[in-house]
Amino acid sequence: MLSVKHFTVTRVRNRYVGVALALLLLALAPVPVVWAQENSRSTAEQNKAMVLSGFDAWKKGTGSPFEFFADNMTWTVVGRSLASRTYHGRQDVMDNLLKPFNARLLGHLVPTVHNIYADGDTVIVYFDAAGTARDHQPYRNSYAWFLTFKDKKIVNATAFYDSIAFNDLWRRVQPAS
Repeated sequence: MLSVKHFTVTRVRNRYVGVALALLLLALAPVPVVWAQENSRSTAEQNKAMVLSGFDAWKKGTGSPFEFFADNMTWTVVGRSLASRTYHGRQDVMDNLLKPFNARLLGHLVPTVHNIYADGDTVIVYFDAAGTARDHQPYRNSYAWFLTFKDKKIVNATAFYDSIAFNDLWRRVQPAS
């Protein structure tokens, strides 16, 4: 037969166990949120580092951030420049935007990154770029690119730039054949 004393001790012990369990659950509750934030930050930092390495290679003439394009990516040039539209696929971007642009230059465009921001899968790069056109006139422009990554590849890009400077180059200089 159970006594009143046994019932009281058991009840008090159960209350402490319940309080301890509740505190443990509260202490552990933020862990998944913190882990998700750290994981997201890690992804953002990885993507940012990839973009910076691509820009460094571009500046040196040994590569470019275009190497990170996914085959099925989209690239949207915003505004009303002669190249403004959405390009579908890496090959479309290369054939109809980048190759004709680069064919109007002597040498390669040299970027100077001013700011780069990363949040999750998105990297935003603000940079200037300068080069010499085939007619020996300087080309300078400022750009903002919004790059979305998936599995370490750029799957979507949106580009903003000075369309007046771009259009002047595009109209004035015929691409090298």
